[in-house]
Amino acid sequence: MEKIAVYYDDIFLAHDTGIHPENKERLQSITTRLKSSDIADWLDWIVPPVATVDQLNLIHDMAYIEHVKKSCTSGGALDVDTVISHDSWSAALHAAGAAVSAVHTVLSGQYPAAYCAIRPPGHHAERHKSMGFCLFNNVAIAARHSVQNLGLGKVAIIDFDVHHGNGTQNAFYSDPSVFVISLHQRNHYPGTGLERESGEGNGEGTTLNCLMDSGSGNLEYLEVFDTKIIPTLKKFSPELVLISAGFDGHRDDPLGGIDLTETGYSEITRRIKLLAGDFGHGRVVSLLEGGYNPQALAKSVEAHLKALIE
Repeated sequence: MEKIAVYYDDIFLAHDTGIHPENKERLQSITTRLKSSDIADWLDWIVPPVATVDQLNLIHDMAYIEHVKKSCTSGGALDVDTVISHDSWSAALHAAGAAVSAVHTVLSGQYPAAYCAIRPPGHHAERHKSMGFCLFNNVAIAARHSVQNLGLGKVAIIDFDVHHGNGTQNAFYSDPSVFVISLHQRNHYPGTGLERESGEGNGEGTTLNCLMDSGSGNLEYLEVFDTKIIPTLKKFSPELVLISAGFDGHRDDPLGGIDLTETGYSEITRRIKLLAGDFGHGRVVSLLEGGYNPQALAKSVEAHLKALIE
C-alpha cells in the first residue's frame, strides 16, 4: 500500500449554494468518513494553493473570468443551475489550484496518486460560460497545464460522472495531446457526448464517448472499460491519467438513473490504476465532480481511494 495526497480546504464549505443538490454537506460527509476510515493513515491531507488567473486563462477567456469574479461579489447565480456566494470566487480558485498542484505533486514522484476533494465542480464549465453547478473546469485546467507548462506529450482524462463533461470535451476536441473519455447516461443532461463525437482536425480520434443506458450497473460499466476504454488508452499510452470522478452514477443518487455501487467504483478505479501502471508511471490524479446523496458519495469516495492505495 502507498500513501496518496488528498487536497482539501474548508474554503470549499464557504461556497454557499443554499438549498441545492451541490451543497457543502457533500464534502462534509466525505471528509468525516475518510478521517474515520481504516485508510485514514494512508491519506496525507494537503491544503491547496489558489490558481492564478493565467492558469484559469489556459481554458477560460478573460472576460468570463472577470465576470465570475464580479458576480461572486454580489452572489446569486451565474445561470439557472449555478448558484454562487461571496466566497465562491475563493473556493473556485482553490479548486482549480488543487487540480494544478496535484499534478505537480504526482509528477514529482512524491505520491503515486492524488485526490482533490473540491467544490465547485468543473467538467461542465465552458471557455466562456458556467453550466451545471460548475464555475471553472478544474480537470481541463490541470490537463492543459500539464501539456503546455510541464512538457507532457499525452494526457488522458477519464470522466465517469453520470453527466457528460461537455466543457472538457470542447476544450480538447481538436487537441491530439489530451484524450477525453466519458461514460455517461444516455439522454441525460446536458444532452451532449454522442458516440459519433470523436474529435476534429488534429484531435480526430482522441475523444471517446460511451453512452450508458438507464439502469446500467457494475457489470455494464466494467465491460465498457475492458472492451473499449482500456484497449483505446493502451494505444494512446498517456503519461498522466486524470479522473473526473463524479459519483452520481450510484444507485442511490437522486440526479442519475445508473445502478453503480461502491464495489463498481472500486473495480473501475483498480482498472484505471493498473492501466496507469502499465504505462510505466502509475500517475493518477482524481478530482471530485458530481455525487448528490452525501452518504452514498462518501462511501463511494472511500472505495475509490482504497483502490488507489492498494
